[in-house]
Amino acid sequence: MTAALPSPEPGAQPSGRRRWAPAGGETARGPAGGLDERVLDEVRRRALAGAGTLTGADLAAAVRASGLVVGSGSAAQVIRMLQEDLQGLGPLQPIADEPGTTDVLVDADGRVWKDGTDGLLPTTLRFPEPEQIRTLAVRLAASGGRRLDSAQPFADVVVGRYRIHAVLPPISAGGPLISVRIRAGKSAGLGSVLPGGSTNPWHPILRAVVRARMNFLVSGGTGSGKTTLLGALLGEAAPTERLLIVEDARELEPAHPHVVSLQCRTGNIEGAGEVRMTDLVRQALRMRPDRLVVGECRGPEVADFLTAMNTGHDGAGGTVHASSAGAVPARLAALAALAGMSGSALAVQAASALDLVVHMGRVAGRRSPLELGRLVPDGRGFITVSPVVRQDAGSCLHPGPAAAWFAEALAEKSIPCPW
Repeated sequence: MTAALPSPEPGAQPSGRRRWAPAGGETARGPAGGLDERVLDEVRRRALAGAGTLTGADLAAAVRASGLVVGSGSAAQVIRMLQEDLQGLGPLQPIADEPGTTDVLVDADGRVWKDGTDGLLPTTLRFPEPEQIRTLAVRLAASGGRRLDSAQPFADVVVGRYRIHAVLPPISAGGPLISVRIRAGKSAGLGSVLPGGSTNPWHPILRAVVRARMNFLVSGGTGSGKTTLLGALLGEAAPTERLLIVEDARELEPAHPHVVSLQCRTGNIEGAGEVRMTDLVRQALRMRPDRLVVGECRGPEVADFLTAMNTGHDGAGGTVHASSAGAVPARLAALAALAGMSGSALAVQAASALDLVVHMGRVAGRRSPLELGRLVPDGRGFITVSPVVRQDAGSCLHPGPAAAWFAEALAEKSIPCPW
């Protein structure tokens, strides 16, 4: 991990606001640990000249060119610090590299948290000054081709295997914020993402959903594992199928031989050049998809998504934020309203376009499916979710009212019922 800042003299007050004073534990450095700005200026100049690519030799040359006099041991330390601060996630990188870590979060007080197999936990790392978080956030956004400043105080970028979201004051009260979601790269298989692997009772049920080419949504709260499960399910699709994935920022990388990915683009400072999800969904329909996938339905694109599934595009999938499977209809109604769809129009579209909802949640800190439900019209112009299978607190599955329908739908396609 990175070196701590020197301790202040007894009685001395730390710089910045008092609430940013270190409270023990490891302290994150500012840019290159407070190194002479000439070093950083020289490194930035060389990075621009070399199209952003910097080797260890480039960093060593930058230190020499800056004119900063250091000993051989100090020079090696300077180079290492520059590599940490100008590449990867900087001081957050060691935490992101810890096995099992899925998220790294920096709050407005400079505290660093991590989420993973053991749940959300504080780390010993802390930023003593808000400017250090801002500098890191701006650099991470720039590495993904997005600007982050007072005029554009938030950014969402994908850099390598990290999805990075940053917010600056005054949008974030108290100080800059950074949220890093760590992607595993190629999605793991379905057996790898389910607790217990292929012995998990959900395994044959979810495989049957994919094999039967049912249209489904994976629902759940933030961090519940929606995208991870969706990627694993797509990996179960036949290798002869063409998967066309539309996302706000690329996260899905299913282990499949034929994947086409499209992602949105923000407009420039004048607002020109924006490409929205609705645009991408319409373009995707002209690209011969065997399965159309919308990474997350969060706006008016839900209307195009449902329309596509009603025109013969079966086997489609996506994710949606919802607190329970039963809350999905209300969520879809809110999104459809953004596209000008009435509640009755949504009910007709969704009931015929969507077959199932797979709801994700956390059980004892582990992400797991909790319910499989069928979307059905209620006869009053709305849709409801009828449970197919539910998981109880003891991780046992119990068939619901729609279990018989599910078995019949599988039998029609010569797929054996998993129970």
